[in-house]
Amino acid sequence: MSEHEKNLEYWLKFLTAAEIPVLKHTARELERLHADEENLGARSVSNVVMHDPLMAVKLLRFMQNHKHSRQMRDLVQIEQAIMMMGTTTFFRDVPAMPIVEEMLHEHLDALVRLLRTVQQAQRAAHYAFDWALLLHDLHAEEVRIAALLSYLGEMLMWCFNPLPMLEIRRRQEADKTLRSATVQEEVLGFKGLDLQRALATHWNLPQLLKDMLDPALAENPRVKNVMLAINLARHSANGWDDAALPDDYKDIGALLRMKPEDVKALVMPKEEAKLV
Repeated sequence: MSEHEKNLEYWLKFLTAAEIPVLKHTARELERLHADEENLGARSVSNVVMHDPLMAVKLLRFMQNHKHSRQMRDLVQIEQAIMMMGTTTFFRDVPAMPIVEEMLHEHLDALVRLLRTVQQAQRAAHYAFDWALLLHDLHAEEVRIAALLSYLGEMLMWCFNPLPMLEIRRRQEADKTLRSATVQEEVLGFKGLDLQRALATHWNLPQLLKDMLDPALAENPRVKNVMLAINLARHSANGWDDAALPDDYKDIGALLRMKPEDVKALVMPKEEAKLV
């Protein structure tokens, strides 16, 4: 990796020009929908897009770059965006390619890490959306999108810069005391958080995603919702006996005005709950 590439501006420019890849499952499902004209609609397409953070940001970027002059508010709802552009335009102008699995076929370790990160983002989005509904948030879909895109910078680096990302993981696994930001600066030349912030700003991504990166807004209920969902997704990925989960239940309970044990019952899969 050259010194030129260990530069935040370089990667922001590179990623802005790059064609964002999508998951193979996404491409397959969209192809299936495209062939089924009778059942093809904005909702069915959006349901597929919303399970792939890479496809979701691909669509949001397209909409930002082709925003109508009379459009006052940024579109952050996937279904609304597809309805506005129409399914014909969507399939023509936002193709589900290239494919992540093909891009990383020579870096299977990196692919596995990426897919785990995607899964955590999917779970965080699921939790955040459910809690937003419980809190009667009128823009629950925006909360779901913010959680889904919370690992965007990391996912893109796994796609386009896999070897340094694997080196970061190797160092952290060898020394559990290493802080992520420190290792990222040593290997990449910048912090992952700085890349996430730069992408959110430069690509004009949803405001809530930018708010999450502002320490002054940490107590904002919507920001807190997303951050707690991210924490729960990360900790539960280690197993439902992870030592950090009791604190998660307590914090989520404070947000939802629920007892920690009720939060645990709410979020834990039924098959896991039977084993506890």
